[in-house]
Amino acid sequence: MTAAMTGEPRPVVFWEPRVYQGELAELAQVRNDLARDLTGFDPDLVETVKLCASELHANCAKYTDQERLYGEVIRGLSMPDRHTVRLSFSDSGGGGGIPRVPIERTDDEWSWAEGQRGLLLVENLAREWGHLRLAPWGDLGTCVWATFDVDPATAPSGLRPFVFTD
Repeated sequence: MTAAMTGEPRPVVFWEPRVYQGELAELAQVRNDLARDLTGFDPDLVETVKLCASELHANCAKYTDQERLYGEVIRGLSMPDRHTVRLSFSDSGGGGGIPRVPIERTDDEWSWAEGQRGLLLVENLAREWGHLRLAPWGDLGTCVWATFDVDPATAPSGLRPFVFTD
């Protein structure tokens, strides 16, 4: 059996996925793990990624099925090229809904709104973001991802292609 080439380059760096319970109480651990995993990167980049991670994890916690797969949220982290960090969070499904920035509010409604601003924040801080259904034929979860610019000159030296997490 031969492998088909997809044309997509392999990530320069791929961190081992981390798994969290789909609970808001996990946010501090999510942020601490990201800070540890991104040690040596520009501190402003790390803070931006941590802020977006908080929003993405919170959304996953809201929409994950606590009865299915123990309500887990999976964090992915990679560098698809030397200029990009890609962060993703996947929920275990059951919550329905498609991630989107709400646009149907009036200015007055926005001024009073407390919720649904997380993806707006991600949209403004990340280079780009998007989502995909993990299994389009069933509600097995959604993966939401965001990419961030990296100055290769400021990236830590000695990064390995696969980074094991503890």
